[in-house]
Amino acid sequence: MSPTNVLFITSDEHSRDIAGCYGDPLVKTPNLDALAERGTLFTNAYTNSPICVPARASFATGRYVHQIRCWDNGNPYDGSAPSWGHRLRDTGHQAVSIGKLHYRSADDDNGFAKEILPLHVVEGIGDARGLLRKDMPQRKTASHFAERVGRGQSSYSDYDRSIVDATGNWLAEEAPRHTDKPWALYVSFVTPHYPLVAPDEFFDLYDPDEMPMPRMYGADERPRHPVIDTQRHIWNYDDYFDEERVRLAITAYYGLCSFMDSCIGRVLVALDDCGLSDSTTVIYSSDHGENLGNKGLWGKSVLYEESTAVPLIMAGPDVSAGKRVSAPVSLVDVYPTIIECAGEVSDPGEEARPGSSLLSIASGDVPERTVLSEYHASGSITGEFMVRVGRWKCMYYVGYDPQLFDMESDPHETVDLAGDPEHAVTLAMCEAELRKIVDPEAANDLAFQDQAARIEELGGIDVIFQRQELGFTPAPGQPIE
Repeated sequence: MSPTNVLFITSDEHSRDIAGCYGDPLVKTPNLDALAERGTLFTNAYTNSPICVPARASFATGRYVHQIRCWDNGNPYDGSAPSWGHRLRDTGHQAVSIGKLHYRSADDDNGFAKEILPLHVVEGIGDARGLLRKDMPQRKTASHFAERVGRGQSSYSDYDRSIVDATGNWLAEEAPRHTDKPWALYVSFVTPHYPLVAPDEFFDLYDPDEMPMPRMYGADERPRHPVIDTQRHIWNYDDYFDEERVRLAITAYYGLCSFMDSCIGRVLVALDDCGLSDSTTVIYSSDHGENLGNKGLWGKSVLYEESTAVPLIMAGPDVSAGKRVSAPVSLVDVYPTIIECAGEVSDPGEEARPGSSLLSIASGDVPERTVLSEYHASGSITGEFMVRVGRWKCMYYVGYDPQLFDMESDPHETVDLAGDPEHAVTLAMCEAELRKIVDPEAANDLAFQDQAARIEELGGIDVIFQRQELGFTPAPGQPIE
């Protein structure tokens, strides 16, 4: 393929299934649907960690969380592990970000020539309470999440509008100055991440009374597992949600997905108006999903599909139109994809990264591989690892029983096959594939060690409890809520 510019767009907390192009009959996402129609859609894409900071560190560096040790929202990326931005800059390309990064600080060298309207973790520290994974107190996040749902404006929707405007300005004014080599522009929106407050015109696209209740929401329907039960306790959402509030939250989330889609549409129009569509590869994804009440869970932070599966769409001059790829992929594949689009190769002096170019996978060159996601953050009493091996998905919890699902016959993970003797060979195969990538016990020990050291570095547990608890990272210039 000929080198192209790259426009990499991400949203925050967009559940894969809530998009028209992924089969949702209710949500209105015309711009993502059109992007998928003129490009390639990946039906089995995953985050490498279902929480913001680790996920973003993984797709920046093309490495797994256990490799870069950005375990949680209190261990942010600081630029020390080379990113795709560093690689492009070192080979003479312009790499710029607009919007949310959620790294440690703009004062670090994160690989971008310029960070426009960046959102980083609070005070370079982030969610310090998420470091506490032994004798965990209940988090106030649940009440923060539930108390603001419905229609209205929020600092996040205002922030996304400013990101759209800044992107249009960059494409019109800066892009023409960089024609010697392809450029890469990373545009990162914060919606549909909570607060689940959708602007009126988008909230009104949906009727709360007609929104479906979450799958497996009833107390007698929910999957039971010690690790998941602990997470439900830590984020005691049931204390704050009744059916009316559940429907309002789901309606607002759908409205925010449509709002986010409209922002993407405006960016794509700006790209076209500047005459850059034919020379630019567009990639869209999200850092992780949103449980949205399914299985009695909200937010992210578990390894079920609602939280780990992400949308992934790619369109451009050398990308097949209207194609759907079922091969499992993950966000570590973004790094080699961007490098290949720009006409470069990975640094031969560096250790090989685990990802593969999405361009190659979309063209049919699918390597034998296992997709990995892992979680070591708030609410987790142990290291959690997920592998997707063909049709099988296995969740391995250090020190606890695993879970196993057949994603072809059971895409909503309703039947755990791990205890079925007929699937013992499959379960053993999945664990063997996991261990080819990582020693889960060693990674779990390292995560707890790093988190203990970080707690001491911040002054200890008492000092951490004196810090204001974060409901979500505020938009630039806004107070903590």
